[in-house]
Amino acid sequence: MTPFTMNVIHIIQNIPEGRVMTYGQIAELAGSRRAARQVVRILHSLGRKHRLPWHRVVNAKGEIALVEEEPRMLQILYLKGEGVEVDAEGRIDLEAYRYHPEPGAD
Repeated sequence: MTPFTMNVIHIIQNIPEGRVMTYGQIAELAGSRRAARQVVRILHSLGRKHRLPWHRVVNAKGEIALVEEEPRMLQILYLKGEGVEVDAEGRIDLEAYRYHPEPGAD
């Protein structure tokens, strides 16, 4: 596993309940600011194995990026269950719910 992949997994594992991060934000914190699509692939391929809170990751606009109905509704359900407000179009207010980890915090 590459250092980038390990960093992505660690960052996602540490997103607190009721907060979200974007794919690009995770990529930048993991060391490759242009690797948002790689974060998507890591989440898809390793999410279950590492029990990642996949539902806490959204796109740069604060939107749920999933298009298939069932996973999209599941993400909305999980987020709402944690107190995150999701509007009818599947958007989250990033100003209110985006998580910003403290530099150097574990």
